[in-house]
Amino acid sequence: MYPKINLPQVVHEAFDDEVVIVNLDTGNYYSLEGIGADIWRDIERGAGHQAIAESVAQHYDGERTDIDAAIDQLLAELQAEQIVTLVPAPPETGNDGSSSFVGTHAAREKKRFTVPVLNRFSDMQELLLLDPVHEVDATGWPRLKESTATPK
Repeated sequence: MYPKINLPQVVHEAFDDEVVIVNLDTGNYYSLEGIGADIWRDIERGAGHQAIAESVAQHYDGERTDIDAAIDQLLAELQAEQIVTLVPAPPETGNDGSSSFVGTHAAREKKRFTVPVLNRFSDMQELLLLDPVHEVDATGWPRLKESTATPK
């Protein structure tokens, strides 16, 4: 299966070793650090579970069964939070769905594998839901809510 980011209601930004994700429909925001950020970058590139697992195994020192289980858990959490959906074919990303993380950092030393953690925050939920910018169409442009008032 291939995780596909739920656009346009999910926006994200990468900062060095962290990715911040906002679900504009729920008002929750999330953080993935370290290995979680690496996995997110592979999801963003359209990689499937197999390519993500190979990437993690190539760059992190851990048992493949532990890596597979951790990726399954993270994908399930992302899906439960409506951040991604799982699709049977690679999402439209402009590439073949393989992980571009594999091989791009081949010279670096393997780090110890740790289970990725999806940190969830709801402290700004009301503010994010009040922001009219989150009412956007598929191209990202704001759309006005239809008025329920009758014209005079």
